[in-house]
Amino acid sequence: MFERYAPFIQDFIYMNKWDELRGIQVAAAEVIFDTDDNLLLSSGTASGKTEAAFLPILTHLYENPSRSVGVLYISPLKALINDQFKRLELLLLDSHIPVTRWHGDASQTKKAELIENPQGLLQITPESLESLVSGKRGACISMFSDLRFIVIDEVHYFMRDARGLQLLCVLERMQRLTGTTPRRIGLSATLGDLSLAQNWLNTGTSRNCAAPVTDEGKRKIRLHIERFVNLTEKRDYETKEQIIGASLREPQNTVNAGGYGDQGDREHFEYLFKQTLDKKTIIFTNSREETEFVLANLREIALRNKSPDIYRVHHGNVSALLRETTEDEMKNDDEKIVTGATVTLELGIDIGSLDQAVQIGAPMNVASFAQRLGRCGRRGQIPQLLFTFVESIKIDSSDILGPINWEFIRTIGIVELYTREHWLEPIYPRRFAYNLLYHQTLSHLKSSGELSPAALATAILSLGAFRDIPQEDYKILLAHLIDTNQLEKTERGGIIIGREGEKSVNSHKFLTVFIAPEYLLVKDENRTIGTVDKVYPVGIRFALAGMTWETIDVNVKSKVIFVKRVPGISVVDWDVKGEIDIHTTLSQKIRSVLESDDMYPYLSERCQSRLAEIRYIARNCGILVNLVTQLADKRFAIFPWVGTRQMFTLHYMLSHRKIKNKLPWMTCPYLEVQFDGTATELEEIIYEIMENKPNMYDLPLPDNAQVIGKYNEFIPQKLLRKQFIEDYLDFEGLAVNHTGSQVKYRKHSRGNNG
Repeated sequence: MFERYAPFIQDFIYMNKWDELRGIQVAAAEVIFDTDDNLLLSSGTASGKTEAAFLPILTHLYENPSRSVGVLYISPLKALINDQFKRLELLLLDSHIPVTRWHGDASQTKKAELIENPQGLLQITPESLESLVSGKRGACISMFSDLRFIVIDEVHYFMRDARGLQLLCVLERMQRLTGTTPRRIGLSATLGDLSLAQNWLNTGTSRNCAAPVTDEGKRKIRLHIERFVNLTEKRDYETKEQIIGASLREPQNTVNAGGYGDQGDREHFEYLFKQTLDKKTIIFTNSREETEFVLANLREIALRNKSPDIYRVHHGNVSALLRETTEDEMKNDDEKIVTGATVTLELGIDIGSLDQAVQIGAPMNVASFAQRLGRCGRRGQIPQLLFTFVESIKIDSSDILGPINWEFIRTIGIVELYTREHWLEPIYPRRFAYNLLYHQTLSHLKSSGELSPAALATAILSLGAFRDIPQEDYKILLAHLIDTNQLEKTERGGIIIGREGEKSVNSHKFLTVFIAPEYLLVKDENRTIGTVDKVYPVGIRFALAGMTWETIDVNVKSKVIFVKRVPGISVVDWDVKGEIDIHTTLSQKIRSVLESDDMYPYLSERCQSRLAEIRYIARNCGILVNLVTQLADKRFAIFPWVGTRQMFTLHYMLSHRKIKNKLPWMTCPYLEVQFDGTATELEEIIYEIMENKPNMYDLPLPDNAQVIGKYNEFIPQKLLRKQFIEDYLDFEGLAVNHTGSQVKYRKHSRGNNG
């Protein structure tokens, strides 16, 4: 295969001293050189996917130059484009193939030069591509008239996001403009169901999609889970064994001295400080607030110990300049930087080799765990991931489920699913994205001008992203948009953008289809530190970028907070609505962890003891064998062991029967129910619901029940309700998983009665 590459690529391979091509690189080259198929490359982080795609693609372009831009690389992040730009620029040094960046921060001069003389490789975000297709049709035609390949990075990210549907729409619209159907190459490290991703990548192309599976061999990984405890008061510690059994005492090395309260937090930070000393580390948390707090505490401990300040923060509200500086520091093998991050460092930005990653609390899901584990397994290293938990324990003998730490058990389930079963969550398509239907309707009219209702419907509903939306729904939407002046009907019977719609399309925010809060810039003199979403008045202190700041002035009109750096630890918060979706497979794995007697080798002694306690509670209260468990007088817990969507489906079905119930928190594995009857009577009602599916459109959904999305305010409530029912609720998934559980539960019930 080496001989088939262009000379400049062969030289690149020699210079980088590659001993051999990896399996995925050979497989990708065979598909790109020998077929006309689309290609999906799914393999672990740092497995060579980028090179696997670009080496044969650029060989094609070198041997048969394009009359326009030949390759389009699409990324969800500007930072990832900038990172890949450096790598591609080095690769293309002797090729005479130019590479151009096109995003909000890129050079306007370079963009103008590309429009004048389109060639080579273009790197772009979906929003910038949307701007070209809807606002510069002439330039778009000349730029992409001979486009050969489209490389879509981080496919899994786009598949689960509204931006992915936007991207598919824009690519199809571009195909219609140019009359070309370029081959698509998708890259991803975490895909649970390849066929779903193949279908997504193929949308609107009428091509086959190859997805070669290569044997990457078994990888060793090092995992360790440690636990710390905050005990509310001494009485809680002393009464604990009365509840969980004298044989299951808290181990002696658990916090038991030096007072109570936040002792566990203090031990946790000291532990993290020692575990990250002289080790290049990413500390992942599940929120920006927690990232800020953890890194501020580590910096304070370093200050007390007269250690160097090696602590950095990397998340979406830290300024791009500070993030890029952190990335550059992490690439330097001599810099033992400790960086706190959220999802911003899950994606494939090159940060060099890491000694380890730390996860505080449970990852959101298996895919997130795989992404974070993959960050620390580069360049031949054994991936090393440390989990830490801090529990606040307050004993309440009336709450039989309270002592169970579900986040801890979920982490074990996630680790087992990925490491033993190689399972990842499948990403199902959104079929009824009416908010995106609104956006693409206005975008298309902005590009095309007046269209008849029939021509508009044909243009929009024929896009692959909207193939499941019936014409009747589109008529309802268009009528509503005309009534609200988003659209306007002309005397000729055509449709144009209306007065209110003009406000949308002329806004600089129109190109984005994700919800972006209003932020205020935080500046230290002329240096931008980052952004916050609320005004911190003069004299108030808050945290940002791992440091503490005090407000010295606020310009509300310009949305700028001027600050000075001050010592100490502070906090910050952002108003963010997160979407968490636990899959049924993970829920059932949680139950199997509780049922099993396995003692997992990656658990510390404290964690082994804690797992034994939780299993003792779960087995003795009956939640593993009973569908319904009584918690107190008229209060029950239903454990169907299904995913979030199926749980909400059951929630609304019980509400339809006038049975008051709730999901106590988003990742809770049970429904809490207020019911006047017995557990057996409640079980029979659930069985009856499963056997006689109600009309989903009769369910008593709250007025605000909708799939979160930008532009929802422009969509009729009837359509938002339909989207919620069709894309979020899942009776079939509930019924299928209930059938197996029903047999188990009823056998157990008969055994108890017999």
